[in-house]
Amino acid sequence: MKNRMKDRIPASMALAALLVVFLAGAPLLRAQAPSRFLGTITAISGDMLTVKTDTQGDRQVQVPATAVIKRIAPGQRDLSKAETIQYSDLASGDRVLVRLDPDAPGPTAQALQIVAVKQEEIALKQQKDREDWQMHGVGGLVKSVDAASGVIVLNSGSGATAKTITVRTTKATTLKRYAPASVRFDTAQPAPLDAIHAGDQLRARGIKNPEGTEIAADEVVSGTFRNISGLVTSVDTAASTLTVKDLATKKQVTIHITPEAQMRRLPDMMARMLAARLKGTTPAAGGAGQGAGGGQGGGQWSGGGANRGQWGGQRGGPGGGDSQQMLSRAPAIQLADLKKGDAVMLVSTEGSSEVTGITLLAGVEPLLEAPEASQNLLSNWSMGSSAGAAEAAQ
Repeated sequence: MKNRMKDRIPASMALAALLVVFLAGAPLLRAQAPSRFLGTITAISGDMLTVKTDTQGDRQVQVPATAVIKRIAPGQRDLSKAETIQYSDLASGDRVLVRLDPDAPGPTAQALQIVAVKQEEIALKQQKDREDWQMHGVGGLVKSVDAASGVIVLNSGSGATAKTITVRTTKATTLKRYAPASVRFDTAQPAPLDAIHAGDQLRARGIKNPEGTEIAADEVVSGTFRNISGLVTSVDTAASTLTVKDLATKKQVTIHITPEAQMRRLPDMMARMLAARLKGTTPAAGGAGQGAGGGQGGGQWSGGGANRGQWGGQRGGPGGGDSQQMLSRAPAIQLADLKKGDAVMLVSTEGSSEVTGITLLAGVEPLLEAPEASQNLLSNWSMGSSAGAAEAAQ
């Protein structure tokens, strides 16, 4: 079941826009090119900042009284509109671009300038972006790409709600591609249309027709991932890995589990209900309410509500927003909760014998009876959950 799949919902575009600002050569950053880094503040002690950088691990920097500290709104592109703030205004969780003073004496790195985006403002922007993608976005597995006309055809949904979506792009459409081994929207890079291939996961945002079968895309993000279904043969919590025998290839695959991986286990009733829907049958109403909602009632899964865990705004039926919500509400688990013999389905980076897990779902024995539809269901959820969107911006 080595399927190439579609991508996880774009997370906060605030950080991507901030990076564009930093790299676009705004006046404050143009004077010279000292070393600099982008990351998230993890600790503040006296005049020392500890920053978890996006590419270089943790770095410590001293912030002298002469350092210029600016605060900019998420998505703001004009540093001349940035507000000057005090060092005491910085807090753990803030995103910062730190420019280092190349003339600082001694071995300790010193900040010449810090440009910050406040954590709470990032959270608000993330929420707004998620809602916008859910309202104006579509997603699915790429069926075909016509680079000449700029048209991409997607297969979206699962089971009875499966449909074809036509994505129309123009020269004004922003096209991005996920970095290898990543589903972080803020690290996605510009890429041409011909970088998109059949089987890729893709999400587009723009103006949809009422049926949601066609969209004039303002923005497209795509990537190539692998879908694995199989049985756990071993778990190594010390190494943060598990080994799975892929049911499609009959080969062992080592799965590396990072802190960003989403791992959940379906309760048996929920798994059976999802499997019934994917196979086109309808479980008893009482069973649906008890299994999926934990006493919250079957109405939770009838297609209403915000549909926070879906890709394309589909509602009701197999693979629709209610199914995505169900998956997102399944209990979270840790690597240590898995054992030999457990059936799992997962989305991972590409690779034959070693991959990095992005999303893992356990308790899926009933779903494996409808493997193709289950793959699409997992794809939609894993790349479109609101939790994943938030994590991708950290």
